Amino acid sequence: MTKYMEYFGFKTTPFPTTIAPKNLLKLPDMIGIKERLDYTLNLGGIMLVTGEVGSGKSTALRWAMSHYHPNELTTVEVVSNSASLNELYKQLCWALNLDVNSGSRSLLSRMIKNAIRDLVVGKKQKVLLVIDEANLLRIDVFAELHTLTQFNHDTVSPFAIALVGQTTLADKLTYRSSSPLASRVVAKTHLKSITKDQMQEYLHHHLKIAGVKKSLFGDDAVTAIHQGSSGLLREANNLARGGMIAAAAEGCELVGAEHIRIASTELII
Repeated sequence: MTKYMEYFGFKTTPFPTTIAPKNLLKLPDMIGIKERLDYTLNLGGIMLVTGEVGSGKSTALRWAMSHYHPNELTTVEVVSNSASLNELYKQLCWALNLDVNSGSRSLLSRMIKNAIRDLVVGKKQKVLLVIDEANLLRIDVFAELHTLTQFNHDTVSPFAIALVGQTTLADKLTYRSSSPLASRVVAKTHLKSITKDQMQEYLHHHLKIAGVKKSLFGDDAVTAIHQGSSGLLREANNLARGGMIAAAAEGCELVGAEHIRIASTELII
């Protein structure tokens, strides 16, 4: 399956699962996330980033964070699950390189706050706590997570939080028990599916950074990728890569809709 790279003349793997922020195509939703991140960091509040699976939420946030120098911003990233608040606090402690010797919620909370205070006061840094897959958090976690933001008798928090997850994340914040956390949300955005024109630009951009300047996708293939992926980037990557493999196997210079159809049979869409 890797022979398609030599066939089309790629220098690097096209449509990779991870890509350097500088090589990302700047889509409108990504710029919107950057603006909201700046605003949230300045206020010390909470921002909400939602979208369907594969819409590029984490990638867009990573691109926004890349505009800050490491000496200016410390990011603490965890991937949440359906565990308890104590377990989430332990994840945060590990992400902050703190030794966890106790399961006491109050002690864990104090350790996290002290570490954040050292970064903000001692190193003069901004701190961003990123909770990915936040839609998996339990309702009782949403009910108490706001206490982590309380410093100095509920004055302005010295750090910001980005809650990233699927659409159901916003639904969980509408629960009455979640209102203390929801009231601290100062910015929110939902990543939309990209348009067909944006898809064409996206495909050409990724071919170019992989070393191929000419277009390899016919208009019917672009339409098939856009429709087959519902405008979601992860599925588009898989269909585009699979379509090139199918085209190379047939000795075709241009990827057509039939090649995308063949690629789709290998995926669960």
